[in-house]
Amino acid sequence: MPEEAPGPAQRLGRHFADIVRAATAANCVSEQWTSALPCRRRPGRRACSGRIAIAAGPPSTPIRWCCTACGDEGIITNWEGSPYDLRPKQLVAVGGAAREIVVSEEVATALRDLSFLDPNAERRVFAMTAHPRGAALHASTADLEELSEAVAAEANHEPNRRRQRRLDDAFDALENAARNMSRRPR
Repeated sequence: MPEEAPGPAQRLGRHFADIVRAATAANCVSEQWTSALPCRRRPGRRACSGRIAIAAGPPSTPIRWCCTACGDEGIITNWEGSPYDLRPKQLVAVGGAAREIVVSEEVATALRDLSFLDPNAERRVFAMTAHPRGAALHASTADLEELSEAVAAEANHEPNRRRQRRLDDAFDALENAARNMSRRPR
């Protein structure tokens, strides 16, 4: 999207890009699942409380999505091979047993906004599912360490104090989750 595009167009484009990322990160084919992505609509000038439910088929088929609360819905076509297609290009090595870690909506948003994630970490972030207390991240201890390093690196170079504080909070949440995972028996 060109930088001179109006703000609303850029936000809508980012919303659709995030839906493609989530649909291609999850490894679910033709099964509808509820992602951790929030709805972008504001009925009655209040943020919609819904999450984006996604149904993605095999490659080159449209991605169908809808909000779980307000019913906003759509179909995204021609996504295959786009910069937002997170399907692995090669076999991915498994880095230990993944567990469900519940993070707040603020932490989930901070993770989705990270600029420099490797493809495996980006897949993990966009495959988060909705959870009553925020978002469920499925990751191993090694995955959490990798995400923590990415968050710390971005926080160290962030000039905006408010965003830096959000990244620091996300780092603390990931570190606490990693510590708790290492204490729990497998």
